[in-house]
Amino acid sequence: MRRLLRIMTTLPLLALPVVGWSAEADSLSLDEVVVTGTRAKADARFLPTQVDVIGRATLTENHQASILPTLMQQIPSMMVTSRSMLGYGVSTGAAGNISVRGLAGSAGQMLVLVDGHPQYSGIYGHPFADSYQTLLADHVEVVRGPSSLLYGSNAMGGVVNIITRKLRQDGNQLSFEAGAGSYGTVQVEAADQLRAGRFSMTVAGQYARSDNHRPHMGFQQYGGLVKTQYDINDEWDLYANLNLTHFISRYPGSTDSPVYGAAQWITRGAATVALENHYDWGQGELSLFTDFGRHKIDDGSSNADQPSQRHFRSRDNIMGVSWWQSVRWIRGGQVTLGVDYQHLYGRAFYTSKATGETLDTPNKQSGHSHRNDVAGYVDVRQDLGSMLTLDAGVRVDHHSVAGTEWIPQSGVLFRPSRAGELRGTISKGFRNPTMRELYLYPTSTEDLKAERVWNYELSWTGRLADNRLTYGATLFYIKGDNMIQVINRKNVNTGEVENSGAELSLAWRLNDHWRLNTNHSVLHMVHHVVGAPEYKGFGGVDFLQGRWSANAGLMVVSGLFTSVGNKDHKENFTLLNATVNYQATRNLKLWVRGDNLLAQRYEINAGYPMPRATFMGGVNIQL
Repeated sequence: MRRLLRIMTTLPLLALPVVGWSAEADSLSLDEVVVTGTRAKADARFLPTQVDVIGRATLTENHQASILPTLMQQIPSMMVTSRSMLGYGVSTGAAGNISVRGLAGSAGQMLVLVDGHPQYSGIYGHPFADSYQTLLADHVEVVRGPSSLLYGSNAMGGVVNIITRKLRQDGNQLSFEAGAGSYGTVQVEAADQLRAGRFSMTVAGQYARSDNHRPHMGFQQYGGLVKTQYDINDEWDLYANLNLTHFISRYPGSTDSPVYGAAQWITRGAATVALENHYDWGQGELSLFTDFGRHKIDDGSSNADQPSQRHFRSRDNIMGVSWWQSVRWIRGGQVTLGVDYQHLYGRAFYTSKATGETLDTPNKQSGHSHRNDVAGYVDVRQDLGSMLTLDAGVRVDHHSVAGTEWIPQSGVLFRPSRAGELRGTISKGFRNPTMRELYLYPTSTEDLKAERVWNYELSWTGRLADNRLTYGATLFYIKGDNMIQVINRKNVNTGEVENSGAELSLAWRLNDHWRLNTNHSVLHMVHHVVGAPEYKGFGGVDFLQGRWSANAGLMVVSGLFTSVGNKDHKENFTLLNATVNYQATRNLKLWVRGDNLLAQRYEINAGYPMPRATFMGGVNIQL
């Protein structure tokens, strides 16, 4: 704790000399329209809940196939585990764990949404990092802290909401990008966006592969998005989207415990059909959605001469209906009502490699599970004059096994001037037990209850220099219980979480050529969590001159826990990344990117050393 306080006292000093990675105009816009913190579109400055918005220009500036490396740089307190140059994988040794304030996606405590609808494994409850490709995103909105009032289970640590792409003006826009680099890495993306009157459509596809930096660690991925929208009239529109990802991931195991023949064949998909309304007096949506997966996993063998004899297979599906409607009921007031229903299905089993027959599986209910979750919520926001906004809401959520949870949340927003806002929130988050915890493997227990946390947060956001400089500071305290842990070889609700910390961010548009950005976070955990650092800071600079643009960023990570328990281990490292773009013609851009230019030796996943300096280069075509 003493170390945490010492770091917190130095944060204001660090923020001044350290500059940050590219902050495009879309990420600095003061009237950015957000939906994640309130369901209805709203100006981020007038929300009691703080929402970070990362626009497409920022997401694509470094030519990353996934949105996660960019989010880790741009969002304080967010850490994403990794094990290779490309690909996160699943199962043993997997990466892609999204941790915010010490609450982790691998445990289902951090929820990823696509257009406001949940995307996670119906059996294991964790997000699928390889599904969150940059080609999907128009922009990404992130809430740090519980969002269970609006989004239910798994949002106890916060949400990442990927808003999918669409063309806003009539016309046709084609784009193509290809790149290649270290360790046989290749990435290709193509997209066609069309808008004609009331109809719009986006079709995008992606291919990526890499041998990666260790033998038997190849990765290959295909992904695609189709989104269509028809504006019935000025008030109503209908949209549908489908995104699919298929990847093949091979892994050699950890350096101290190698495995042979390990591989994963994963297909994930999500589809949504929604009817939206947009009136002067309110907004709303009725949607049907599904998220599904098909998995085949070879866990490999510790002996190269004795390969494994079976495949682990699983199928899962989340089918849901969501309705919400916001109404501006009196001057300065808005009420939002919503109902959610989800049906979760999962089946896990083993098959013989030799015969293909289904083998005995250590599951209850013969490997099949069906569960339902139904909820209703209300959220009321009211302006009291021009300086004060109050917000309060409650959700009632019933899970067919874990029972009923009441989820209250309240917040206050104080605007002493046009240059800044003070926010305070008290919120509860929860996570229902997964099918794995209830039914799969000998540790499963059928009488588990939901995990619960309370979050207390105070933040200030401000603007200076004619709104060219924006900054924010946040203090938080999280207290939780009922965490599911394995005790005496059984899952029980016995664990606790107690985290506290501070976050600081600053972005400055100096002029038309230079932009600066920095963010820092410190975290104190009474109970240590793998993949959560005690300190993370990011800084860099973005430069634009004529046909040239360049950015460089420095990320410092200190006290990152890669293992906890009897053998606590922490990593410290500093990463320098840089990208240079050259606009050769009106339609053609050339680019080159270098990661870990300091050639640091480090691990994020225990036993999986990360690659040293790597390079990528390619072309981007816009028609």
